[in-house]
Amino acid sequence: MDDLVRKARRYATEAHSRINHRRKYSLEPYDVHLKDVADIVASVTDDEEMIAAAWLHDVVEDTPASFIDVEREFGHALAELVGELTDVSRPSDGNRATRKAIDRARLAGVSSRAKTVKLADLIDNCRDVCGHDPEFARVYLTEMAALLEVLGDADPTLYSRARAMLDANAGRLGLSLTVVDVLVETRKALPASLASLARIATVFRGTFAARDIARPLPSVDFPLTAAAGEIMEREGLPVLGVRHGGRVSGYALREDPLHERDFRPGQIVGDGACFSEIITTLSLHSVCFVRVFDSVAGIITRADVEHPYMRMWLFGIITMYEMQLSSIIEESWPGESWQGLVSAGRLDKARQLMEERQRRGQLCSLLSCLQFSDKIQIMLENKAMRDIFGFSSRKSALKICKEFESLRNNLAHAQDIAAQDFAQIARLAGRIESMRDNEGAPSRR
Repeated sequence: MDDLVRKARRYATEAHSRINHRRKYSLEPYDVHLKDVADIVASVTDDEEMIAAAWLHDVVEDTPASFIDVEREFGHALAELVGELTDVSRPSDGNRATRKAIDRARLAGVSSRAKTVKLADLIDNCRDVCGHDPEFARVYLTEMAALLEVLGDADPTLYSRARAMLDANAGRLGLSLTVVDVLVETRKALPASLASLARIATVFRGTFAARDIARPLPSVDFPLTAAAGEIMEREGLPVLGVRHGGRVSGYALREDPLHERDFRPGQIVGDGACFSEIITTLSLHSVCFVRVFDSVAGIITRADVEHPYMRMWLFGIITMYEMQLSSIIEESWPGESWQGLVSAGRLDKARQLMEERQRRGQLCSLLSCLQFSDKIQIMLENKAMRDIFGFSSRKSALKICKEFESLRNNLAHAQDIAAQDFAQIARLAGRIESMRDNEGAPSRR
């Protein structure tokens, strides 16, 4: 194995492992999928950058690693290839169908090398989805058919293999590939309590905006000189804008001050962008640039999740979600039938708390005296609820919810969240957008 591929394998495996990333259906470590994609690519080419990109194709999209991190480790060329394989749509762009159309249009213009890696990814994902989830397979195969229309200049062997897999699975499911809006056909109404969560997501989405936490972006005229690095060092800036004809059209990094970089797709947001959109952008890029009117004038970094407004926003969302858990449980387990899902010890603690509150003249129920983690465990006993929230299993759901509880505690006790909790913050932002985009109807993401 070439050194580049070996390094990419190690980097990707460690990055996905750190967040305990697993395949949705089998719960295998995620590097099983990465290895399968890399092996498929290696079956048609010995291009080590393509094979390395296969290992790294989800590292920016799914882990805290950014494009700059990848470039720092592997160089500009491989980072660009990984960039071609990373979706550019944002949750705020609309529902799943809209976002997939945006990513498909972008994919049409990438290199044939990137398209070949994408084919390998489609082949492995198709095998996994169709083998485990016939219902969602109908959606996936329809999307796969649309993608194949723009992947025609990829490796012909893999294209033929992907097309044959698509046809075989579509035939087995009795799916006509002329079906366009499968998502609409499979939607169901949300329970009232979950519809309330969707409304909460909408409210919190508009509470704060990029302009509330963005810092001004100093800029210098091109060509870059040593003064650029000196400004960044003196001001403690990670980046500096680069002007051409008086207009900021690129940027330089403090670690590479003489090299101008282009803004990546999706790296710039408007000054009215909501916090969940900012976090989604920061999950891909180390720096989010903010456009004011028609000019890039501000920056937001991952460190800015420590801003009081951002912390207030995060704590508010988690608190409101916790309050809604009681309504979800009452709706799903009427008459306190949920008690059988809580251990005797936890129930006893809740009863003690209820008795103390009642002694003080407070109106309360036994359910309201449960801990946040107890309520989560009750809710996750309902498979339909797990499906709506996109959890592949009760075990994975409990792990993620435990991380959210840790985030809540860190917020409440003024602990650092930028380094320790960014992955959880990104997940929370994604769920906010998922609920908001599909108010009144769940979606598969």
